[in-house]
Amino acid sequence: MSILNVEHVSHDFGGRTILDDASFRLLNGEHVGLVGANGEGKTTFLNIITGKLAPDIGKIEWCKRITTGYLDQHTALQPGQTIYEVLQGAFSHNYDLEKEMLSMYDEMTTADDKRMSQLLEDVGEIQNILEQSGFYMIDVKIKEVANGLGLNEIGLDKKVDELSGGQRSKVLLTKLLLENPMILILDEPTNYLDEHHIQWLTNFLINYENAFILVSHDVSFLNQVINVIYHLDNGELTRYKGDYQYYLQQVELKKKQQENAYQKQQKEIAELEEFIARNKARVATRNMASSRQKKLDKMDMISKPKEKIKPQFSFQPSRTPGKILFECQNLIIGYDTPLTQPMDLIFERNKKIAIKGVNGLGKTTLLKTLIGMLEPYSGTVIKDPFVEIGFFKQEEVAIKKTALDYIWDEFPNRNNGEIRSMLAKCGLTSEHIESLMMVLSGGENAKVRLCKIMHREANVLVLDEPTNHLDVDAKESLQKALISFKGAIILVSHEPEFYLPIVDEVINLEESSMKII
Repeated sequence: MSILNVEHVSHDFGGRTILDDASFRLLNGEHVGLVGANGEGKTTFLNIITGKLAPDIGKIEWCKRITTGYLDQHTALQPGQTIYEVLQGAFSHNYDLEKEMLSMYDEMTTADDKRMSQLLEDVGEIQNILEQSGFYMIDVKIKEVANGLGLNEIGLDKKVDELSGGQRSKVLLTKLLLENPMILILDEPTNYLDEHHIQWLTNFLINYENAFILVSHDVSFLNQVINVIYHLDNGELTRYKGDYQYYLQQVELKKKQQENAYQKQQKEIAELEEFIARNKARVATRNMASSRQKKLDKMDMISKPKEKIKPQFSFQPSRTPGKILFECQNLIIGYDTPLTQPMDLIFERNKKIAIKGVNGLGKTTLLKTLIGMLEPYSGTVIKDPFVEIGFFKQEEVAIKKTALDYIWDEFPNRNNGEIRSMLAKCGLTSEHIESLMMVLSGGENAKVRLCKIMHREANVLVLDEPTNHLDVDAKESLQKALISFKGAIILVSHEPEFYLPIVDEVINLEESSMKII
């Protein structure tokens, strides 16, 4: 049964075509992966099918009485609530029913026999609904899903105002899974999740009986949970039945077929044009030349397969520092309370190190303490005086500048053409370059911030979840650039497939944590 039908939808944004006569269907039980390069319009498509955005042309039709749950990259939380109160909101309908039932019990104290009979029937019906929905096990359900996604480690009594962006994303995802909608729509759900929580979510989605639509650039995650791929490219949606690897094979086959058809047609066109040029002036062959001209005029031209702009990341090494870049002696990191036991760590010149561990242990706090953005809770960090750091933040505040101005402010001595060339090398088009940073997709925004780091010399790259939001091509280019970088790297990432080919050593922060894991 078809749950969602999207027919001939077109949509432009800022003079750029995002969707061009695109069609899509979602069948009952399908697990759909929506893939495409950064900036192709995946989030725009999700906003259209959920009614947040109206298409310019086309029809969106959901089946009747469907319930959907949408996790996007920009959903907000209501300040002042605790995590537990937010999660309780997933059951607001059940609480409303309970409130209605309790008011009926109050009414029973004064009801006549006829009204009493009706009240007993209504109370029984509500009671049955609450029992079937597991209402009286809500606390257990909340703690189970919250634990699976790491919220119990943060503390369910913590106010959402005090959470990081990554922690807020976890809260929203947990609430959505607790709501158990008929259709899940998830935009980059693995961002800010560590390996353990990604595996929990993977198992959840594998066993999810209803349909879902998933946007993700995590190939390993996609391969395990989806059975249909929709590829968004140049405004066109193409459906592939199977996993991500099958989709890649089909895309490559389609590209080769189009290339062969294009080359064959170009050869035919050249032969026709040559014949016409040789024979149109000769009386004896003029009719044949005219016939070939008509054939040429009626020909449906095959376009040459477009090559996607792929980012080319590279990082500039600076002067050679001392052998020991950072020496941590009895280091304890934390804010109001300690996050770790005392640690003795040494980071050496040219060594590439990944830091792993479940969320909430202080991986970002450790990075900021090493580079001097935070003071140690106790202990010391001795930094070599010749260390020059390129730091990529996991989160960035909303930047109300265009990508062009953001980079130009960092490099005021470069001219307009040079700045544009720097951004283009990172896979950004003119539309991206002239757009405000705060309206760019997460992947486009990350590419701009990587551009800034690329063009400053550094002998230590400190990168906090740099692959969040990046598409497959961008991650591949970034991985190659980090492998070839002639300097040290300290990297936090939740993707072993990304960091293991890069690093010499992995530090597991769980071994120094004050928390019970």
